[in-house]
Amino acid sequence: MSETSKDLGSAGLGSAGLGSATADGDLGATGTSVPFPAGETSSQPGAGPDSLAGKTILMSGGSRGIGLAIAERAARDGANVVIIAKTDAPDPRLEGTIHTAAAAIEAAGGKVLAVVGDVRDDETIASAVVQAVAMFGGIDIVVNNASVISLDGTLKVSAKRYDLMQDVNVRGTFMLSKAALPHLLEAENPHILTLSPPLNFDPKWLGANPAYTLAKYGMTLTALGFAAEFAAQGVASNALWPRTTIATAAVANILGGDEMIRRSRTPAIMADAAHAVLTANSRELTGQTIIDEDLLRSRGMEDFSGYAVDPSAELMIDLYVDQ
Repeated sequence: MSETSKDLGSAGLGSAGLGSATADGDLGATGTSVPFPAGETSSQPGAGPDSLAGKTILMSGGSRGIGLAIAERAARDGANVVIIAKTDAPDPRLEGTIHTAAAAIEAAGGKVLAVVGDVRDDETIASAVVQAVAMFGGIDIVVNNASVISLDGTLKVSAKRYDLMQDVNVRGTFMLSKAALPHLLEAENPHILTLSPPLNFDPKWLGANPAYTLAKYGMTLTALGFAAEFAAQGVASNALWPRTTIATAAVANILGGDEMIRRSRTPAIMADAAHAVLTANSRELTGQTIIDEDLLRSRGMEDFSGYAVDPSAELMIDLYVDQ
């Protein structure tokens, strides 16, 4: 893998006028997990504390990209996955539907409940929680993956787009977690994992696309708030973000097409990092904003070339991450 990299701010991509999109997950540390190489599992179904076997995960989004990769990684352990997503029918602009995602999760070895709906709808959330508990007996993990991205500047972003980002990213994260918390409080090793960035207050990032930044930082603040509020009860809450751009529809459609995909890593790195977080002791790893590569390096991983779409390409550092 190329040792050089460039960030989205210096590349001029964290600026106004780049359009907008709705995605099940956008561009989308310390702990206690066993190191494992890219492309391999860290545990087998039914294995010990580093396995998600039998755990029930409630996830917003998950039809594609990072969310689906996290779900499939958990399914390889034998986890139960409940996904709430809007994409019921094929869309020529997007790969996959909630139904193809459910099939992929089952093929990976997990049990799945697919709930077609919008995380902005409180009735959908309540129904998903009730169905999850009825089918699997409880909820152990919440993954706040659904997100909307618009990199329009302040003078260009519409009120409708601003409200959508707040409703999906911030409110959706809060309300889904809130609905699941009574069950998380009864779980053995409960986790809330939110896919949102570190709170980087460099003016380069604050001034690039404030409407989106507010929505993503709102997700992170929500995650940190839950960690503080429920620390005594042992419910972990962390934020996870990639060091580089990830090869997803949002990156292809908004940040630069095939060339940006070539300079990205695959969703597998976020899936492996999420697995490491979610198998950690919930009383020991909480209240953190975690970068995927940093976490995996702390587990002993040194070679990340297996995650690269094109190992010869210069990696693009993601939004809100300093080199």
